[in-house]
Amino acid sequence: MRRDHRFDLVVFDWDGTLMDSTHVIATSIQRACADLGLPVPSDERANHVIGLGLSDALAYAVPELPRDLFPQMIERYRHHYLSRDAALPLFPGVREIVVALKEAGHFVAVATGKSRVGLDRALDASGLRPLFDATRCADECRSKPDPAMLYELGDELGVRNQRMLMIGDTTHDLQMAANAGAASLGVSYGAHPQQTLEGHGALAIVDSSAQLGAWLAVNA
Repeated sequence: MRRDHRFDLVVFDWDGTLMDSTHVIATSIQRACADLGLPVPSDERANHVIGLGLSDALAYAVPELPRDLFPQMIERYRHHYLSRDAALPLFPGVREIVVALKEAGHFVAVATGKSRVGLDRALDASGLRPLFDATRCADECRSKPDPAMLYELGDELGVRNQRMLMIGDTTHDLQMAANAGAASLGVSYGAHPQQTLEGHGALAIVDSSAQLGAWLAVNA
């Protein structure tokens, strides 16, 4: 691996960063609430929890949800999400961005609030699985913004946190990077808008996948 990089490891969030899936996630939460006769969270509240592990996300998005209804809520959420996830697209140019990083000698990884089953399904459907050196999911590690995913990825790939860049579309991603002592880059085309991402220590915030690729080509 070349050693003139600023970062040896580039870690991507999945939903809202690589895959255009935030609308489907948010509406699946809302439809699950309607199915169970629970108050339906606003778009803002449903979007805010994207990136967290599912149990943490539902606890925040639906604070009225009794603990004994969690299994039903999760079943209804998955019913609505899985009915649409096969058609979810990657953002334009994502594959080329990841390929360019690999060809330049970076390690590339994923840290996501998805379950392992969900990420594996998405990796296979998108064809991106062979490009990633390592991945971590919310049912394998403590959920964002805890730094556990980044610590484990760094340990697996032999990269110090100071040589790691986390890219994500939520404050949970940026806070996880700060908690791990890693750098971060925000993308405002996913779940959280630019004004929400500001003030969380990101090196920059880009508003399209094209800008993401251009930033990485110069700065990574």
